[in-house]
Amino acid sequence: MQKRIKEILASENAGAAVEISGWVRTRRDGKGFSFFEVNDGSCLSGIQAVVPGTLDNYAQLAHVNTGSSVRVRGTLVDSPGQGQKYELQAAEVFIYGMAPSDYPLQKKKHSLEYLREIAHLRPRTNTIGAVARLRNSLSYAVHTFFQERGFFYVHTPIITASDCEGAGEMFRVSTLDPEKLPRADDGSVDYGKDFFGKPANLTVSGQLEGEAYAMAMGRIYTFGPTFRAENSNTARHLAEFWMIEPEAAFFRLKDDMDLAEDFIRYLCQHTLDKNMDDLEFFNQRVNPSVISNIESAASQPFERISYTEAIDRLLASGNQFQFPVSWGMDIQSEHERYLTEVIFRKPVIVYDYPKGIKAFYMRLNDDDRTVGAMDILVPGIGELVGGSEREDRVDVLVSRMRDSGLDESKYWWYLDLRKFGGAPHAGFGLGFERMMLFVTGLQNIRDVIPFPRYPGNAEF
Repeated sequence: MQKRIKEILASENAGAAVEISGWVRTRRDGKGFSFFEVNDGSCLSGIQAVVPGTLDNYAQLAHVNTGSSVRVRGTLVDSPGQGQKYELQAAEVFIYGMAPSDYPLQKKKHSLEYLREIAHLRPRTNTIGAVARLRNSLSYAVHTFFQERGFFYVHTPIITASDCEGAGEMFRVSTLDPEKLPRADDGSVDYGKDFFGKPANLTVSGQLEGEAYAMAMGRIYTFGPTFRAENSNTARHLAEFWMIEPEAAFFRLKDDMDLAEDFIRYLCQHTLDKNMDDLEFFNQRVNPSVISNIESAASQPFERISYTEAIDRLLASGNQFQFPVSWGMDIQSEHERYLTEVIFRKPVIVYDYPKGIKAFYMRLNDDDRTVGAMDILVPGIGELVGGSEREDRVDVLVSRMRDSGLDESKYWWYLDLRKFGGAPHAGFGLGFERMMLFVTGLQNIRDVIPFPRYPGNAEF
């Protein structure tokens, strides 16, 4: 089997006969020979192929441009140039596909905004290629972490009739013809004639269904796409994104915080162990604090403070925030970053939030003012994790649903989880793209997912 460039650079020695296939990043010509830099996506580095003019098809190779795909066979030799271990003395070059002169990715710096317009080609760039490798590596680490701790991977539905967050910002799933909607006697849309016989939506979270399995399997986690129909064009929001959501029976809030902190520190250490070449690229080209932030998160315990203490610390700082600070407010991104980057200079877990700003399913504390919720905030990003101990008392949960304006009859099965052998349990959600922002230092969430979906854009 043909070896990837990453394997060749790691295992082969000068003098070895090798074959590579990939895409030409650059070419330059000398007298009687050419240099092709070939990259196959397996790592940041490519291999320079020295192509002699004595090859039978050298005249055809004169038309090879940046973006062309080739196969090169030859011998590895020590490279006299700086920054590369080997180069490949080519004995044969086969052209798979030629790229025209108007190939959109030339040897120059392209803006990330421009690359979003050609999302089908941007993985061929150093930046987005490194993002893809890190995303792959972190995905593997997610499963490894939970599997090693006895959690079961559960596939929760993408189509649901439940609104987990109670915010109503959901994408409708329907087979009804919008030009010929069936109507009930009162003039409303008759969803009884729709595919599912009721209104259905794309999920905003797999949590509720995950709780059902936690009440049978003990510890589970989900890792899949979620959707929010939030008309937000910020650098922190997507309409389609990936969430990791563990749920664990017999966990209290402290257990939940411990698990989430261990999880983030594990992911950070994994990237340091497995992806240092790509991290160094981001550290040099994107943000010089990337590696130090990851190392800090991997090695130091997180700060833990109550919401009330967080508000007190922000007020005591004397800083003039865009959003004034007061108890009962929802902590904004500027406050999150001030806590992590100025006051504590490391990740911070904030817990026990006012019940009025948190979801109905979070366990009401004895003070009747706060719920057993927690958020993990990290430098450069703000909120990375949101979680809570879940409300396991039926009467309290019903009251919270009513206060939130939810129809409890639609959550009959969720209430059953409390009626039939209910137990304390807790969980959290980690936005995978937020984690990707943290380990890359990139500023826009649209650059850490292959094909971003946001208001006005569903291209590719």
